[in-house]
Amino acid sequence: MTKHTPREVHRAAVRLAGSAALAALCCVTAKAQQPAATPEPALSISVPPVNIIGASPLLGSGVDRDTVPGETNVLRRNDLTRGGTTTPDAVRSLNEQVGGVNLDSASGNPFQPSLFYHGFAASALQGTPQGLAVYVNGVRFNQAFGDTVNFDLLPSLAIDQINLEGSNPVFGLNALGGALSVQLKNGFTYQGGEIELSGGSFDTYGANFQYGRQSGNTAAYVAASGLHQGGWRDLQSSDLENFYGDVGWRGNKGELHFNALVANSVLNGPGTSPVELLAVDPAAQFTAPNRISNRFTQVSLSGNLDLSDTLSLQAVTYYNNFLQRVINGNAPNDLPCNDGSGLLCSDSGPSTTTAGGTIPAFLGANPLAYSELDNQTTNTNGYGISVQATDTQTVLGLANHLVAGFSFDGSQTGFTAASLIGGITPDTREFVGPGVTIDEPDSNSPVRVAISDAYYGAFVSDTLNITDRLALTASGRFNAAQINLNDQNGGDVTGNHSYQRFNPAGGVTYKVAPWLTAYAGYSEANRAPTPAELSCAGPTESCSLANFFVGDPDLKQVVAHTMEFGLRGTVATDSADRLNYNLGFYRSTLDDDILFVNSTTLNRAFFTNIGQTRRQGVDASVQYKAPRWSAYLAYTYTDATFRDGFVEAAGNNPAADADGNITIATGNRLPGVPAHQGKLGSTYRVTDRWTVGAAAIAQSGTYLFGDEANLTAKLPAFVTLNLSTSYRLTPHIELFALVDNVTAEKYYTYGTFSPTTAVFLAQAPNSTNPRAYSPAAPIAGFGGVRIRF
Repeated sequence: MTKHTPREVHRAAVRLAGSAALAALCCVTAKAQQPAATPEPALSISVPPVNIIGASPLLGSGVDRDTVPGETNVLRRNDLTRGGTTTPDAVRSLNEQVGGVNLDSASGNPFQPSLFYHGFAASALQGTPQGLAVYVNGVRFNQAFGDTVNFDLLPSLAIDQINLEGSNPVFGLNALGGALSVQLKNGFTYQGGEIELSGGSFDTYGANFQYGRQSGNTAAYVAASGLHQGGWRDLQSSDLENFYGDVGWRGNKGELHFNALVANSVLNGPGTSPVELLAVDPAAQFTAPNRISNRFTQVSLSGNLDLSDTLSLQAVTYYNNFLQRVINGNAPNDLPCNDGSGLLCSDSGPSTTTAGGTIPAFLGANPLAYSELDNQTTNTNGYGISVQATDTQTVLGLANHLVAGFSFDGSQTGFTAASLIGGITPDTREFVGPGVTIDEPDSNSPVRVAISDAYYGAFVSDTLNITDRLALTASGRFNAAQINLNDQNGGDVTGNHSYQRFNPAGGVTYKVAPWLTAYAGYSEANRAPTPAELSCAGPTESCSLANFFVGDPDLKQVVAHTMEFGLRGTVATDSADRLNYNLGFYRSTLDDDILFVNSTTLNRAFFTNIGQTRRQGVDASVQYKAPRWSAYLAYTYTDATFRDGFVEAAGNNPAADADGNITIATGNRLPGVPAHQGKLGSTYRVTDRWTVGAAAIAQSGTYLFGDEANLTAKLPAFVTLNLSTSYRLTPHIELFALVDNVTAEKYYTYGTFSPTTAVFLAQAPNSTNPRAYSPAAPIAGFGGVRIRF
């Protein structure tokens, strides 16, 4: 075998990873790569196959995956299309293929899910505790205002690979349950062009375009996509537009990349509907409108520089702007007074306007004639920089991999919110305007807040190979957060908050045999309360999903303590076939966890520290890949429970006690987290031109949100099956088709309780059951054509 210098090996590994752009986890090849749809650039040197995973959020920091003391999951570009038989979809692929991942859809829009991994969430919805750190090309993707993650802004077409691993403090804030990294393509990793046209059920139609080219030491890549879906429920629709471009330069000692991401989406989600209404009309929505409009622009500059054969520097700097507008129709809190005054009243007295006047009951004394419209706007300018050094020189003759660096993420956010009282349509329950703006200082008043965030981090990670089989890893990160809020209306939202913590981690791996590695590790991670949480943090400061800020009390930061151990390995059945397996155990205990709990005010809640919660369980998976077919099987058990008891207002939960409360006891399960999950899938190339694929998911029932005490029935368990196929007409033209939910399974991914008696349901006028579900899509078919050049 030809020998190469450490610099050559390092640079070849970076090229094999598919990009020199910075990524939150780099160069992972835990799963065998399927044949790429486009030719990859040839390497000037050859190296033995090495599984590499990032030791930090920056590319170039990779270590041998067999030395990582934790579980890792990897999806390559071909996995995102089920072997080329579907359009690329990152979230769907994670849900279908990765054990421990499940989705819910509180909004009722398929492009705005909450993604859970081991019971930790990455969600677009305010009020969801965010327990996963998400990076795109090495840039933090959690939005500054609420740490939210908007998957609709993610360019699935441009994704080269996705990496998901367990808790690791080096990945910064929110990595309580893990870190999700998305690495995008560039002209060095993707060459050629592709046009894709598709359409199908629910008035769906879309187009994708990507093109990459390398010329000497420079390369360029562009990707653009557009999609419209009319939806399967009333007032449900989605419009998404996305552009990504990268220009790169590669020299003997380094690389430099400039890239831009522009995304726009308009999502109408009907949310949950009462079960008695769904029984009459499965497409019905409860109250409307429910619209979220997102606009996102980001530019970044990243680079990697070799200072010597063993020392290199990596860096990324970025700027982005995120503009979100939310329009949300709800049941009203202001209703006709019962004192004969002819006015509207709230819990605190007569309703008032911004001018200080009272609001007459302009639609009469019937409380079912009114509805409320909540509007909010978030405008964030974010910026940051990360720099690190990677040193691979030996220590006392032992192989060693040292990474050390720092990061800064800052933002300036303007947040506004207001609520209007108006009428309601009798059949579709839509808000009728123009409405009157409500201004009630004690419960519901317009908000205009300026928010400044600064997050600093310094980290180090070192892996020392004691022998060829035994490796020790030690790492740590110091996080500091400064959050300042300034109430532009002169109210009491103004406040300054700071949080600091050092999070350590350590672990060991031992290669028992060439096909078997044992690992064990311990880590700590933290997240600081978000501006949204800090401004809505008490029973008298309740709000509606961050719409109404009326106070600024302190919250404690959340700290996770995680233990992992397990076995993994790869078995080569012959020169081309690979069998990968993993058996992993995990246990994460969170101190001072934050929960959005019910207020005594209708449709209002507040954030509070609730003590300890725990998520523990087991992942078992196996993947087999051969030249003509691949298959995977995964099972996950998750035990997610409250470890400290507390009492909260029951809201609309019918199991409330005489005081209108529910009591959460130690051992009660967290809502929305299934105890059991099973996943099975396969792709088979029937002929050189024809490929078929299938993916099945089985999931046990979950408790409804709002039933933290586990007093009512769970959502039903479900099993779904999706089928897909592709046929290559010519070397450059391919047809594809897929059918989702082939068995027409009627199931729900999210459940809660709604104020059924506060809104007249024309289709189900005698409804009293407050249980409300978000229905999943029925059977649906899609197809398209893919042209490569």
